Amino acid sequence: MHILLTGGTGFIGDALVPSLLTQGHELTILSRSRHTDTEGCRYIRNLDELADDAHIDAAINLAGASLAGARWTASYKREIVDSRLETTRQLVACMQRLQVPPGVLLNASAIGYYGHGDQPVTEADDAGEGFSADLCRRWEEAASHAETLGTRVCLCRFGVVLDAGGGAFEELFRPFRFGLANWIGNGRQWLSWVHRSDVVAALAFLLEHDELSGPFNVTAPEPVTGRGMCDAIKQQRKTLITAPVPATVMRIMLGEMADELLINGQKVLPQRLTNSGFTFSYAHIDDALHAILA
Repeated sequence: MHILLTGGTGFIGDALVPSLLTQGHELTILSRSRHTDTEGCRYIRNLDELADDAHIDAAINLAGASLAGARWTASYKREIVDSRLETTRQLVACMQRLQVPPGVLLNASAIGYYGHGDQPVTEADDAGEGFSADLCRRWEEAASHAETLGTRVCLCRFGVVLDAGGGAFEELFRPFRFGLANWIGNGRQWLSWVHRSDVVAALAFLLEHDELSGPFNVTAPEPVTGRGMCDAIKQQRKTLITAPVPATVMRIMLGEMADELLINGQKVLPQRLTNSGFTFSYAHIDDALHAILA
């Protein structure tokens, strides 16, 4: 396949790109930064660089400013929204002008779609409330316009993506490096995580299965609580002190972001992926942590 990829230089893209190239795909990657083209991989800085007669088999849209990249000021929240909605709208507009639109669009979303709560949720559940839920709902609506072109659209609701070398795990693990085990708040909030390798595998799975469309939760089938994550890491690394971080402290430090991303949780299950025959390599947090910390 010739795949058009946005956000290909981010944390997920760093693992996805070499995997797709190994599978023999040809890539065109949209990036604001300058990169040198490599075999099978071309970089563009604007979608206008694609000719109308360009042959694109599939598009994968991962673009978006990090939710945890800065305190959620009004200006940064606008950046979070615009980096997703505008890029997605521009991508769909590009697909519209192509003589032959891509057959499939895999569009990133997030489990923030569901809001917060302790009850398990699947793709059958409605959107929740809050900034993240509203953002994901609007993001998915923008991507779904590609369906009018006859393009198959898969909405990939990512959980907290874990792996070495970046992403959420670096911040999560930082205290443990100094022998300090902790969790945030009461530790009973659910963390719906997924190993980055399973994200890459799930995207490849959705590319290959023409019968699949709509929303897919890309989360490990066994979420853990904050305390459960702490206990699992302690099995892998020796710690000296256990000292939970009060929710109030996180709210003072991070403001709204603390409630949306850290203090409150979601118990999200990947029902549609598992029912479609996808198998997670890292279904259990112990196996994922062993691989990450090896």
